[in-house]
Amino acid sequence: MDDKKRITFITNPISGIQNKKQILRWIDERIDKRIFAPETILTEYAGHAVEIAARKAREGVFAVVAIGGDGTINEIARSLVHTETALGIIPCGSGNGLARHLQIPLDPRRAIDILNEQVTEVIDYGLINGKPFFCTCGVGFDALVSLQFSKAGRRGPLTYLEKTLSESLKYRPETYELEMDGSTARYRAFLIACGNASQYGNNAYIAPQATLDDGLLDVTILEPFTILDVPALSFQLFHKMIDQNSCIKTFRCQKLKIHRSKPGVVHYDGDPVEMGQDIEVGIVKKALRVIVPRYAEKDSPNVFQRAQDYINGLKQLNRAYLQKMSEEWKEKRQALALRSDENESR
Repeated sequence: MDDKKRITFITNPISGIQNKKQILRWIDERIDKRIFAPETILTEYAGHAVEIAARKAREGVFAVVAIGGDGTINEIARSLVHTETALGIIPCGSGNGLARHLQIPLDPRRAIDILNEQVTEVIDYGLINGKPFFCTCGVGFDALVSLQFSKAGRRGPLTYLEKTLSESLKYRPETYELEMDGSTARYRAFLIACGNASQYGNNAYIAPQATLDDGLLDVTILEPFTILDVPALSFQLFHKMIDQNSCIKTFRCQKLKIHRSKPGVVHYDGDPVEMGQDIEVGIVKKALRVIVPRYAEKDSPNVFQRAQDYINGLKQLNRAYLQKMSEEWKEKRQALALRSDENESR
């Protein structure tokens, strides 16, 4: 017993869309108890995972495993940076951005098998105004969608898509002043995303060239666009080609300062938070141990599924756009009718 490695599983019972009780049963069945002495702890409140992981790191456990989405992973990982305790992931969130980037299977049973292999890598993490993130952070439209998504009563990719489509029809770009590694620039932008990893989640690659161990932020700026640009942007986002679009500007840096005209929402790893006019984003090199697949599979997405998701998204966008146009046309007709009545009364 004494020579077994201690491994702690932390689960957020309300995150994601999978059955956590079933996952706990699979852990009991599949974790190699010749190697590990496992324990499972349920979180009871926001921030509880931070406290548990910090305590386990001080105790020197081999790994703390997050059972949940990117928010739960963030809470646990921030307590494990600069320690010898590794982060394990059993992904069951809404987006699973970090797990997808690391090619950790979304099937919990296969993710458990990877833990048994004990293969670790050391990765970077980011800071936005001092708050750690491990996947992406950003300002602008994506932060607003994260805020609306957090208020929704239901989770999952369809809810996220619904919020994205509805907000995209009324969002207005902002002007930002950027300072990066000694140079400055000014952009009118729909969003500014900073990637440590390559994607938001659900295979939406906002920073397709990003890697977790290069010591750099991958910054993506989406400039103002028209409704005619949406199909190409949507297709490229889900096929690791967004950086090829003419509305996109990309660069890499170690530090980025963002100044905007007023305070507002930002997001880090999908969680929204209010911040001031000035935002500082940076990267911390080689600071977190993560358990990864021994042989990462070559990225071979289900092309048919992505195509269907793309078509469904366009259908919803078209419906929302037509509804908006119909409402605007109705308002114009009512205004014309009112003006006609006023002229007749004169």
